[in-house]
Formats: sequence, C-alpha cells, structure tokens
Amino acid sequence: MILKLGYIGLTLLMVVLISIMGKTVIEKTVKNEKLKNKKLLLLVGGLVIWQLYQLAIGASGFLTDFSLPPRFLFCLVLPAFLFTGIFLTKNRKKDWIMAIPEEWLTYIQSFRILVETLFVYSVTAEVLHPLVTIEGYNFDMLFGASAIVMWLFTYKIKLLQKSLLIVWNYLGIAVLASVIFLFVSSVYFPNIWGETEMMPKDFATSPYVLVAGFLMPAAIFIHVLSIIRLNRESRNN
Repeated sequence: MILKLGYIGLTLLMVVLISIMGKTVIEKTVKNEKLKNKKLLLLVGGLVIWQLYQLAIGASGFLTDFSLPPRFLFCLVLPAFLFTGIFLTKNRKKDWIMAIPEEWLTYIQSFRILVETLFVYSVTAEVLHPLVTIEGYNFDMLFGASAIVMWLFTYKIKLLQKSLLIVWNYLGIAVLASVIFLFVSSVYFPNIWGETEMMPKDFATSPYVLVAGFLMPAAIFIHVLSIIRLNRESRNN
C-alpha cells in the first residue's frame, strides 16, 4: 500500500507543479480574466481527467495482456507522445513559451530521482525486475541527479553556458528512449537480457501505469519545451 501511495503521491506532486507553472504563465500572458480562468480550468481539468483515465484502465486489468499489438503502448504511451508532438508543434512560436520560468524546466527533471527510487522499492515488492532499475541497466536516476547539478552551475554559480542545456536536454531524451527500450524489450524480448520472463503483470495495473502514461511523458514534454525555449532565446540574443 505504501508503495502504491508513493506512485500516486509523486504523480499528484507533478500535477500540482505543472499546474503552478501553467498558472504563472497564464497570469503573465492572458489579460482577460474570463479567458484566464478558462485556460486554467482547461489545464487542470485535462491533467485530472488523464490521471483518472490511467487509473481506470489500469484497474480494469486490460493492460495486463502483453500480447501484440501492445495495449500499454497504444492506450498510454502513444497518446501522451502524440499530445506532446502536436501541442508543442502548434505552440512553438507562441509568446507563452518565453513566459515560463526557465530555471524550472531544468531542476524539475530531478523528480526522476524519486521515480527511480520507487522503482528500487518496486523490486522488493516484486512489481519490477531488478534489470529495469538502477540495479540493472536503467540509469535515469543519475540523469535526474544531473538536473540539480546543471541548474546549480548554470543559473546559480553561472559557470556553464545555457547552450549546454540544449545538449543536456537531448541527452535526457536519449536516456528516456533507452529506458523505454529496456521496458519494452523486457516484456517482448526478455531473452535479450538472458531471461525468459522479466516484467511482472502487476506493473501494468494501477497506480504503476502512471509512470508510462504520465511521469515519463511529462519528462519528455518538459525536455522538448525547454529545447524550444532555449533555441528561441538564443536566436533573440
């Protein structure tokens, strides 16, 4: 129960942080009070509805069928990625992007330390195989720790150029891509890792599905958003 509350708690924390960022941006860029409230309601409502959808489909047991086509991919991961691509492509030139507190887009990636910590405890609970955590080939915890280092040396000590953050963001996406490959291969091609079966079906239930459906896509969304913002800032200078 404590482990499940950990996943739910971390998701709620990210929902609150994203909502606070959205509220800050909306207040800076929207003058009309009625429109401001409408946009904020749309943001918070969309986040809440998506979490409820994930919890519902996870509780139904529908995703525990690991046969092809991959239900996990089509019901959770793909919709989140499509939203990221379409939304940021349509809004990449909008003024609100430059209203985002730029430091936030760096240090918030440290939440991945907490995700990977939950993964370690999930091994003890037999919800995950050790090979998909920091004990095996998942090094996302180290990248999460690098977010604090990059934030400190770029914005506080100011020893690093912001241009390095663009490279760092691309590296973060690459790390997440490797984690996705690790999880997918553990389900469909466990023999790659010398195993016959790696992924317990419990990880395809609530609330563990929040990782694939929200926490991991949120990290990618923030990376892409940060790259767009940094590139626009460099062109304006």
